[in-house]
Amino acid sequence: MTGFLRCLLVFAFVSLAANLAGTSKASAQESCKLALILALDSSSSVDQAEYEFQLKGLAAALLDAEVKRMIAEQGGINLMAFEWSGRFNQEVIVGWRYLTSELEVSEFALALASHQRVRSDYPTAMGYALGYAAGLFRQLPQQCLRQVVDVSGDGVHNDGFNPQIAYRTFEFDAISVNGLVIKGADPDPEQYYRENVVHGPGSFLVVANNFNDYGEAIKQKLLREIGPQNISQLEIQ
Repeated sequence: MTGFLRCLLVFAFVSLAANLAGTSKASAQESCKLALILALDSSSSVDQAEYEFQLKGLAAALLDAEVKRMIAEQGGINLMAFEWSGRFNQEVIVGWRYLTSELEVSEFALALASHQRVRSDYPTAMGYALGYAAGLFRQLPQQCLRQVVDVSGDGVHNDGFNPQIAYRTFEFDAISVNGLVIKGADPDPEQYYRENVVHGPGSFLVVANNFNDYGEAIKQKLLREIGPQNISQLEIQ
């Protein structure tokens, strides 16, 4: 076999492998089971240390072996994250990525952990954050079986239209909203999240007693959101 022919065969093999990998990923995306938005509170009630607890706790949860395994078992998920505070203060942290491998999940986690907070001096406009999240689903390259918004925060809504108006105004018929409430503020945000934030099929609330508990709470929340669904109105305490 000549050197030229050998190089040609190697090139053909590499091209075939790349095409098969691309086809496999495209097929996985076409059968996407979950599109998940992570919405992190960056309002003025969250100081810098507490914000970093959220960001790094979430990154650590994604790096957890059990969470990575759950993502792989589901054939991959679409994931993105943004921070929110005032009415017009929503900033993308990591845009939509389709995660299938441990490397892709790790890269997403690293992007989260290295993010620098954009805003810290605005109120808690939760309705606007939810409206913004609803619009983000329209940017997906394909439909997913489930669309879920994961909202975490330590306070009640206090600026602009509220979550209930958002649910009536934007396209939330096929979207579930889960809450992770971080206790410690006055008024206690837990009841507000139960009555006004949790929304849609299979939605639930996770309660963290303080920011130190956030990492474990978000891990359990991710496992439940990513895993096989039994549509019911349950809660994790």
